[in-house]
Amino acid sequence: MSQLSFDCFNKKIYIKASKEKLYWCWGTEEGITSWFLESAIYTSPNGERRKPGENIQAGDSYTWKWHNWDGVEKGTVHMANGTDFMEISFTDSKVSVTLEDHDKAVLVTLKQHQIPTDEESRLNIHHGCSNGWTFWLANLKAYLEHGILLNETEFDLRNIPLSGFEFVNM
Repeated sequence: MSQLSFDCFNKKIYIKASKEKLYWCWGTEEGITSWFLESAIYTSPNGERRKPGENIQAGDSYTWKWHNWDGVEKGTVHMANGTDFMEISFTDSKVSVTLEDHDKAVLVTLKQHQIPTDEESRLNIHHGCSNGWTFWLANLKAYLEHGILLNETEFDLRNIPLSGFEFVNM
């Protein structure tokens, strides 16, 4: 991506943790629910549910549920190499996560791409997900480096109009 556009965006952050720990945070049910989701279910292509600590694999399907949102996201794992890269379908687009060692930290690069460019997708996927991933990557850093979570789990925000666009820690 050499210039900004509505069909993709990148988010990057250095996190002082091992690639193994970061991959666990992204690539297992146990990991992704420790800092990001209320629940996650990964199912193998033959219909078997993955164990909570088991790495996702290409061809798996997933069902995600967040705190403070009644919706459910369902998708497919396109690639997962078990060490430093994964790609999933996500909200009519794709999301990839790349982990790269840099001295005392790992550079986490999240790329959301193949985003439709109609007006609704520009608002909800490009703008909404870009803002959301910015928060969630900061939450992951806070969790791994300082042992705290920044997302709201105490107050129920689901009945507040536009809460998903206004609360920074949803």
